[in-house]
Amino acid sequence: MTPAAHDADHLTRIAAPEGVSPGTGYSHVVWGTGRFVAVSGQCAFDEKGAVVGEGDPAAQARQVFENLRRCLAAAGAGFEDVVKLTYFVTDVAHLPAVRAARDEVIAADRLPASSAVQVAALFRPELLLEVEAFAVVPPTA
Repeated sequence: MTPAAHDADHLTRIAAPEGVSPGTGYSHVVWGTGRFVAVSGQCAFDEKGAVVGEGDPAAQARQVFENLRRCLAAAGAGFEDVVKLTYFVTDVAHLPAVRAARDEVIAADRLPASSAVQVAALFRPELLLEVEAFAVVPPTA
């Protein structure tokens, strides 16, 4: 199996393995070499623990990706190192807002593997989404 795209760095992404329909907005397979980083699901909390954007999926998504950025940075990683994102949304209608926030921080040619799940609720009723991330940091980082 030949990768559809090989990054000039430590990650390889395959948007559509042979015999698998191409995904829209994600890579089916991502692998790499380096240090594995797992980031817990992030919600739309500011640094004081207050919910940002109550009732507004776009505002919540932007805050979630800012929190992910900060968590990744704490591990010496960035969005370019992300190999997998998992989205938990209370309504699939929020996915366009989540994708828009993601597209602000992740280049279209560096999309990670992804899963999206609609859930009945998150742990607080004003939260509309949660996103977790897995990253692989280059061995030299």
